Amino acid sequence: MVNFRQIDLNLLMTLDVLLSELNVTRAAQRLNLSQPSVSVQLARLREVFSDPLLLPGPRGMQPTTRALELREPLRQALDALESAVSAVRPFDPASASQTWRIVATDYTESAVILPLLGRLRAAAPGTRLAVFELNPPQILRQAEQGEVDLIFHLREGSPASLHQRLLFSERYVLAGRLNHPALKRRPTLAQFCKLEHVVVSPDGGGFSAATDSALANLGLSRQVVLSVPHFLFMLEALRNSDLVAVLPERLVRAAAGLTVVEPPVAVAGFDMLMLWHERLHRDPAHRWLRQQIAMSLVPGGESKGE
Repeated sequence: MVNFRQIDLNLLMTLDVLLSELNVTRAAQRLNLSQPSVSVQLARLREVFSDPLLLPGPRGMQPTTRALELREPLRQALDALESAVSAVRPFDPASASQTWRIVATDYTESAVILPLLGRLRAAAPGTRLAVFELNPPQILRQAEQGEVDLIFHLREGSPASLHQRLLFSERYVLAGRLNHPALKRRPTLAQFCKLEHVVVSPDGGGFSAATDSALANLGLSRQVVLSVPHFLFMLEALRNSDLVAVLPERLVRAAAGLTVVEPPVAVAGFDMLMLWHERLHRDPAHRWLRQQIAMSLVPGGESKGE
């Protein structure tokens, strides 16, 4: 049995050249070594593999059966090693075929991924995008085990061990259906509290959100009559009823069929971060993707690097 840990990498490189040239002199020239040095290495290789490897023949040296078995696997292994330690190749989006794996909520699908799509399809048409539903308790494990590449998450609750980049700071607005009679202008606090509200509860069944905390600080409360798990259904509910909602501005910035005004109560916004693991921090392809995401969210498409 050959003990791999006892094999000198230089011996394997010499064997690769010898199997290619089948001539000690030419192998020495390619390796920039003397012929006696290559002969010494060949003797060592014969000892390691317990096989002559190369035998004299009428037209030069002939490989043994063991040498022929080694030739292709050895070449592939040395190619892989050379690739691993060589300089990082620049990423070419036009010829790329990656599948990007991103964790997002339905809000970040609209606010982040939707603005990215056109840019991504134009620059890297051979790539694919897989979006996974956000499950906060799992994101660190998913990133550490290489199951996902990027995660969009609020600053609050983001794992400190992951790299992060601020994408934007979001603010809240008040929205209802087009021509909603209570939203012809900014309502007063009293009017606002009398309206029927819908909230998004990602965990399901919640009837309180940041707006309710802000109202409670003023000794007030509102009527929350509908709780839904996704923003998409919330928008449809607003378009087809007299319900109103306090929701992130980017979600309704270009939405049709809605009236948007300033809420009469100050609701603290949030920072949206992009998170990724250390294993992808310097990868050219993933650096390119992160840059494209940042640029897609900036007017004019310009963005500072990481």
